[in-house]
Amino acid sequence: MSTEHQRYSTENQAAAIAKYAEERGYEIVRTYSDAGKSGLRIQGRHGLSEMLRDIERGGTTYQTVLVYDVSRWGRFQDADESAYYEFLCRKAGIAVEYCAEQFENDGSLMSTLAKTLKRTMAGEYSRELSKKVFAGQARLIEMGFRQGGAPGFGLRRMLVDEDGVQKGLLDRGEHKSIQTDRVILVPGPSDEVAIVRQIFELFVSDRKSEAEICATLNKQGVVTDLGRSWSTGVVRQILTNEKYIGNNVWNRNSFKLKQNHVRNLPEHWVRAVGVFDAIVPIQQFEAAAEIIAARSQKLTDQEMLDGLRKALQSNGFLSGVIIDETKALPSSSAYQSRFGSLLRAYQLVGYTPARDYRYININKRLRSLHSDIVGSVMRGIAEAGGQIDDSQGLDRLVVNNEFTASIVVARCQHTTGGSLRWKLRLGVGQLPDFTIVVRMKQSNDAPLDYYILPTVDMRETKLNLAENNGLSLDAYRHVDLQSFFLMTARTPLKDVA
Repeated sequence: MSTEHQRYSTENQAAAIAKYAEERGYEIVRTYSDAGKSGLRIQGRHGLSEMLRDIERGGTTYQTVLVYDVSRWGRFQDADESAYYEFLCRKAGIAVEYCAEQFENDGSLMSTLAKTLKRTMAGEYSRELSKKVFAGQARLIEMGFRQGGAPGFGLRRMLVDEDGVQKGLLDRGEHKSIQTDRVILVPGPSDEVAIVRQIFELFVSDRKSEAEICATLNKQGVVTDLGRSWSTGVVRQILTNEKYIGNNVWNRNSFKLKQNHVRNLPEHWVRAVGVFDAIVPIQQFEAAAEIIAARSQKLTDQEMLDGLRKALQSNGFLSGVIIDETKALPSSSAYQSRFGSLLRAYQLVGYTPARDYRYININKRLRSLHSDIVGSVMRGIAEAGGQIDDSQGLDRLVVNNEFTASIVVARCQHTTGGSLRWKLRLGVGQLPDFTIVVRMKQSNDAPLDYYILPTVDMRETKLNLAENNGLSLDAYRHVDLQSFFLMTARTPLKDVA
């Protein structure tokens, strides 16, 4: 279970499964559960993982696995992942039955279609919920409420009711118990507030470096809010965090749908100005920011990269934390500002992170090209004599008031064997009559060619295109989109299909 709804509690599921087993004459010999775990990924699903390991090893004493419903098997974002785990069970001769579903999981066409739809709906539910939760959290940030995380040195979390009346401070590890209550940040103990102000005074007025301030605080016997000695990185975080001037900033980093951690650009941050009591004057905070920015501006690109190479040689790898902790280097944000991204800076010094993040920049470029490509196709339709209604958005065009078309831009990817692949997902729900697939060149900077895919002939919602595809796909390949839409402008849709 996750934590979304009481009817999905493990106790209720167990009761429903027990009733199902009794009606079918089954004996329950083993129970696996994942209480309080998200179904978005297999990671953390210890119960499901243990069951799959037991089944793959063989020697299990059961022949059937009973699951409450398809969504409790998992809300995997890739429906094929959910199907794969069920296939592992069937491969070992163990059936999977869904107790609360209206279909028998007997391998028939109807059950297969129902399962696929249910799996897709389960993943889509999580995606839609993620959007709603994000919008709700962003709204609360703009209203001045804190959304998780430790308050930091010199600050404390204050619990307030729905009318904004303070109810008391929250200690570390404590959380609100009433849904309508909220949390704000307030100044902490006077001695901690004095230390924060001392840090800014030493940095702005006395022109002390982060390392010198760190040494001063450690010599005074002051510890951080975590009870640790001070480091240059912690000092720099205080000097650059807007919460000390009363601003509420959120969405610096995101981890949506438990996929990859993404460090967002400043324009994507959610910010509310002056919603907390400031500890330091805004003029002093801005002066500190100017010093940090000017310090990095004094260095040439080559000097910044040389320092980064030295840090790489000393540590064996690079990260934002390492850069911030290295006193001889500007901040990680300075590298982002100067070179466009940390990944670009890493690339320039010959460092490749363990995870390949190139797709982030590629996807960013494709998003910027998408509107141009859609506009080009729309102009081609108009030049061919067609009429376009884009009131439903650029992802769904109505052509000649007769049929719908969507445009999908497929990124070119390289396999480990050196081949080229274009992976695309046609979407779920109400599909358009035609999908126009734009395959990008190897450099992903311009279209390579186009595919026209009629929905009536498509059997899969996900396709993996190679450099050369079979007749089943090439039959719908049209480089001349204008000729295609000229034909559809003059020919009834049923004849085109």
